[in-house]
Amino acid sequence: MMNPVSTNEPRGFPPAKKAKNDYVIHKVILALNILEQFHADVDEIGLTELSKRLAKKEEYVKSLLATLKSHDYIEQNKVTKGYRLGFKNLQLAQTVLRQTDLYRISNPVLASVARECGETTAVAVLKKSYVIELDAVHSEHPVHVVPRVGVHLPVHCTAAGKVLIASETDEALGCLIKGVVLERYTRNTVTCAEDLMLELRRIVENGYAVDDEELSQDVRSVAAPIQDYAGQVVGAIVITGPSCRISLNRLAVDLIPLVQRGAREISDKLGFRVAELQPLYEPFLEDEPLARRGAAPRTVARNHKAGGTHSTA
Repeated sequence: MMNPVSTNEPRGFPPAKKAKNDYVIHKVILALNILEQFHADVDEIGLTELSKRLAKKEEYVKSLLATLKSHDYIEQNKVTKGYRLGFKNLQLAQTVLRQTDLYRISNPVLASVARECGETTAVAVLKKSYVIELDAVHSEHPVHVVPRVGVHLPVHCTAAGKVLIASETDEALGCLIKGVVLERYTRNTVTCAEDLMLELRRIVENGYAVDDEELSQDVRSVAAPIQDYAGQVVGAIVITGPSCRISLNRLAVDLIPLVQRGAREISDKLGFRVAELQPLYEPFLEDEPLARRGAAPRTVARNHKAGGTHSTA
């Protein structure tokens, strides 16, 4: 007669619950890691390179790729035999965007602003140390700046990026700047952390940010912050166009008031009320200069978690 199998569980008690980590399926994690290898700078990778990155044998990685390929998450270039993201990812991304309040609410405002100024208009958000455009409306001019929806863009030399990080607390901003290499893209790119911090303070004072050919030569943009019901900056609306059409005078006279009006309209739709919460950015004043470069900035105390900021002369 066989002895009963012994267990560590006391009799009459249900089995212990599994820890959350016990439900993690490592093959799924590996498949997700494959998808995450593709980003703005990498659009196609070979099997050997993927195997090296994942530290797995080629045959094992190939089987996972075949599974992802069968569901259109991965495609294979018939000429190079390299792998790239499939259109199923785009379908999922569009679903996420449709479910996002900021995307849904901002789209008609973007269209209105784009019609009025004739330039490319976009809404962007901050993701870690990058800025990402969620949605955009193209300019109807034959020569225009093509929006880069979904692309990770640097924060230190884009109007939207500077607007978004300017709203961070001093502590969070210090950590963000410390962990980012201020890469030079043009001769106008700010690569000194101290200079960038001074500019961010001016952005809070002025209520807008300008990219004066800092990311791309011959391209200018202006952005204003979007705030939600709690006063948090949750995004930015940005107008972008070629410098030959967007002069500094046009920025000051036409585009800055327009982009700020668009930002206020989206903020209103998100529940932000100026009467209830002090705005994080001061409203635009028409007699203000475009950018007080070189002017002594006021000391600005940022604390978006408190629902606003205050400044002292």
